[in-house]
Amino acid sequence: MDKNIPRYNVQLYIYDLSRGMARSLSPIMLGKQLDGIWHTAIVAYGDEFFFGGEGISSCSPGGTMLGNPDTVVELGETEVTEEIFMDYLSSLGETTYRGDRYRLFEHNCNTFTNEVAQFLTGRTIPSYITDLPSEVLATPFGQILRPILDSIHIAPPGGNVIKDAAC
Repeated sequence: MDKNIPRYNVQLYIYDLSRGMARSLSPIMLGKQLDGIWHTAIVAYGDEFFFGGEGISSCSPGGTMLGNPDTVVELGETEVTEEIFMDYLSSLGETTYRGDRYRLFEHNCNTFTNEVAQFLTGRTIPSYITDLPSEVLATPFGQILRPILDSIHIAPPGGNVIKDAAC
């Protein structure tokens, strides 16, 4: 590695959307223990980036209504410049991660952060987060709830939607 190339820290912010209720209610409702209903975001270049029903958004770290994350995971460093990263996000926001492509179980904030983490650091996000949808859908109650849950679009208020690289 060239020591003259600037490196940028990359973090994964993890939020429990259930605020602890999943831990207590999941054994009753699903017949298995879930520790949380996870929303994740990537923090890099001084901003928090996430995907929801509005598309790709950004804010200052911890700047959505969700407040501070429950957990912060250090993903490592990247040599990708902020300019290249913003171009990458702009491209994703026009194609793969448009708001109308959000799907709670198959194409969500965690799918986005996993892809972005790999782009920036070569690392994936923890599997307990990416495996959660299939764990829920593997239960009878998850199958019953799926039509209702499929209609939900999560978009934490407080972010700025990324429309192009000039944001």
